[in-house]
Amino acid sequence: MKTLIPLIPTQDGTDVVIDKVVIENFKGFKDRFTLPLNKGLNIVVGDNEAGKSTILEAINLALTGLYNGRYLQNELSQYLFNNEAVEEYLNSLTTDNPLSPPSILIELYLEGEERPFLKGSKNTDGADCSGVFLKVEFDDSYQPVYEELIQSGDLKTIPIEYYRITWKGFSRDPITARNIPLKSAFIDSSSSKFSNGSDVYIGRIVKELLTPEEIVNISQSHRKMKEHFMGEKSIQAINEKLTTASKVTEKTVSISVELSSKNAWESSLTTFLEDIPFHYIGKGEQSIIKTNLSLAHNKAQEANIILLEEPENHLSHSKLNELIKSVKASCSEKQILVTTHSSFVANKLGLDCLTLLNNRKPVKMDGLSPNTKKFFEKIQGYDTLRLILCDKAILVEGDSDELVIQKAYMTANGGRLPIEDRIDVISVGVSFLRFLEIADKLSQRVCVVTDNDGDIEALEKKYSEYLGDNAKPNITIHFDNVVDTGELKIGDSKFNYNTLEPKFLKANGFKNTKKILGVEYDKIDDLHKYMKSNKTECALKIFDSTKEIIYPDYITEAVSDDQ
Repeated sequence: MKTLIPLIPTQDGTDVVIDKVVIENFKGFKDRFTLPLNKGLNIVVGDNEAGKSTILEAINLALTGLYNGRYLQNELSQYLFNNEAVEEYLNSLTTDNPLSPPSILIELYLEGEERPFLKGSKNTDGADCSGVFLKVEFDDSYQPVYEELIQSGDLKTIPIEYYRITWKGFSRDPITARNIPLKSAFIDSSSSKFSNGSDVYIGRIVKELLTPEEIVNISQSHRKMKEHFMGEKSIQAINEKLTTASKVTEKTVSISVELSSKNAWESSLTTFLEDIPFHYIGKGEQSIIKTNLSLAHNKAQEANIILLEEPENHLSHSKLNELIKSVKASCSEKQILVTTHSSFVANKLGLDCLTLLNNRKPVKMDGLSPNTKKFFEKIQGYDTLRLILCDKAILVEGDSDELVIQKAYMTANGGRLPIEDRIDVISVGVSFLRFLEIADKLSQRVCVVTDNDGDIEALEKKYSEYLGDNAKPNITIHFDNVVDTGELKIGDSKFNYNTLEPKFLKANGFKNTKKILGVEYDKIDDLHKYMKSNKTECALKIFDSTKEIIYPDYITEAVSDDQ
């Protein structure tokens, strides 16, 4: 079943973009938060409650005056204000120095072709530039009645009824969505609100996709449907029965098709996908169709900026790949802001466009080398966001290393897994340097645990940017400084005594290692061969073992490294 809907070609570029966003006291953002934006693609990542959705809402609100699809005046509540600011304000009312009622401010600094009616210095930077601001603030005309309320001691919440909304350009001139030279399309494919069996979101999008003439045609056909419905003999008989049975009134009681409003068809018609009502199809199919219809509808075609929230919702890997391809093709000439928790989405769209929200502060990952960007874009299976979002990462080569490192950490930390302390142990194959480049850009705490493979000089050369005089405070490299040798050969190849398994055997001894692994061999070479051929199985046995284990020094150092 093909579900991707062909998209209408986008307009050729835009002459106005958002240079930066400033938010104060809106939801999770207290004080002044500033987010610079790229002219093209922007990817915003962060933990839950980091404020990703709030940024999209703030931009859309400042461009449209709408929140949750309704004018802000109708949606205004205390919960739009930063909770900490609200508490500080309410607590101050019982002191000798009460604070002023808190306000919300959203500023969009614009770049591109100047619009004189938007240019001025009415912004918190005090700069003479183009932009718009939306402010929710206490209306001073209510000061006398407000003071009476304060003195009564009955104020337990923000007095929203005394607030006003100011929406202007930096020129101080009032504006409306119609005269802002920047249009937004806010796409939240995860929305699942229903009304009379129809999805509200897709119903609105379908309406916006249609021309005025097509809407008139639907309304007329809907009216004819009512006339046909009412003309049916069976319906007439039912309505006569209802009227006869209704003894409390002399008026006619009947069932009919609702036509009381101009656009009654919106609430009474249901969207279908191949004869199946939209709300009965899978969430993944819904997500794809909603996003593609959003990009195709008239407002998205006019939009300069696309705000896309977590496009990965409910999608399989292959479907998500289709969707990202569609987004990239449809929005190549637009400014795009995507929030995501998916490494696949971030890798595929381009990591050099990524901004990390860390403690309400944006950290941009620009300047990533083209080769590294291309590597993760083409080989998207690497979980880059695990590195970006944890407090600290321990990078290892493979699954067996990951299990042994986790066990070593648990031994040193009272049985806690590393992830319980927000430390993520990540298998990165041979791509250590590419992950370290990301960590370096974001100042992320990382330690590498790697084999020396019998060539310490080569290893030091590989990590020369992070060792010696080039050492970085947030990045450490851990490996065994001793090169071990022996006589064992497997076929015609010399056995490598400088990987995890032989180092583990060296640290624990022949006898104790056999006990830990639950095996019996007479010769140490046979145990070496067994451990080399069964790396993951041995690592699982080490992880599950209740016996005392001695770890190689470089592993012990890594799990106790307090960067």
